[in-house]
Amino acid sequence: MPETRRPVLDETDRRILDELTRDARQSVTALAATVHISRAHAYERIRRLHEQGVILRYTAVIDPARAGLEASAYVTLRLKQNTWATLEAKLREIPQVQHIALVGGTFDVMLLVRARGNAELRDVIFERIQPMPEVVDTQTFLIFEDVDVRG
Repeated sequence: MPETRRPVLDETDRRILDELTRDARQSVTALAATVHISRAHAYERIRRLHEQGVILRYTAVIDPARAGLEASAYVTLRLKQNTWATLEAKLREIPQVQHIALVGGTFDVMLLVRARGNAELRDVIFERIQPMPEVVDTQTFLIFEDVDVRG
């Protein structure tokens, strides 16, 4: 979401974000107690953070292997000039693509792709991503083990 002005966050906002990142299922009452503010103040801060686009959504963090996604890779793409917007829309349509990043460096885009197995991973990369007219080149880095540093 492109925004011209970045919201100003204070230490309380940052503590709320840290707590929600750690456990978004906790009650607002528990969060307020941890951050040392009133429950009403916590509700107001969370509402404002949503409205400002700081909090986008709440989601579950899953263990990919236990969820049946046994093959994962980072895939880098080099693009034809001025094709990012079109490519981004196409990549969003591929369920196995879990993260898309426009980056600077020797390639233009980095993807996190998770699949049920090597055959599905191969199909996504070779049959869906590589043939896209916006893509000049790809490079695939298989993930052997994931480590979630947030616990």
